Amino acid sequence: MTNTASPVELVTVACLRDNYAFLVHNPATGETALIDASEASSIKAVLAQRGWTLTDILLTHHHDDHVGGLASLRGDARVIGAKADAHRLPPLDLAVSEGDMLQICGQSAQVIDVSGHTVGHIAFYMPDAALVFTGDSLMALGCGRLFEGTPAQMWQSLLKLRALPAQTRICSGHEYTESNARFAASLDPDNADLTLRIRAIETARAAGRPTVPSELDEERRTNPFLRADDAGLKAHLGMKDQPDAEVFAHIRASKDKF
Repeated sequence: MTNTASPVELVTVACLRDNYAFLVHNPATGETALIDASEASSIKAVLAQRGWTLTDILLTHHHDDHVGGLASLRGDARVIGAKADAHRLPPLDLAVSEGDMLQICGQSAQVIDVSGHTVGHIAFYMPDAALVFTGDSLMALGCGRLFEGTPAQMWQSLLKLRALPAQTRICSGHEYTESNARFAASLDPDNADLTLRIRAIETARAAGRPTVPSELDEERRTNPFLRADDAGLKAHLGMKDQPDAEVFAHIRASKDKF
């Protein structure tokens, strides 16, 4: 899937069984960045088809399905990842932390700590292009399983992402949207926006189209993991007086057993 509405081109690359990697290309400068090196063969095929050469590779976290293709992809590209995760990432050319500002394909890119799925997980936000690369933190209708972080930590990470401008496109790392949608509907059956979104998801998947990226405004209205502080959802869960982080923890634990 290609989107050329922003100053850079974005290509969503299907990798492995259900992963996504992303290519960002600036046609004016010829620069091309890869976000998450999931699988070399699929990414190389897209690069060859378009005649692009990687100048930067950005890593959101250390899991093998996000870095496993790096060795055969890196070439002369600059590899960027989290300083906090550098001890278990492949060798980095630039180690970054929350608040650092980068220049990627002629775009300013802000590093955001989104620990929870792992400790040291980062996201890359390009405000001018209205893109944020979230890896396995915020996903389409979901969020990553908490392998290392706490529910409170992940809730704070999601609040950072939720605060971005509404039109920001969420470039997340997996095609989990159909299963996430079934879970969301079980919690929020009267959400009309969710009902409409589920129909669109079913249509897209039946046609073999990715459901990623998604738009933050739609995530705010339909993603239960972003709505742990919503009074209506809290009441539906019987948790109207509970702290938001505890409601989030309940939602995440429920999804783990769904």
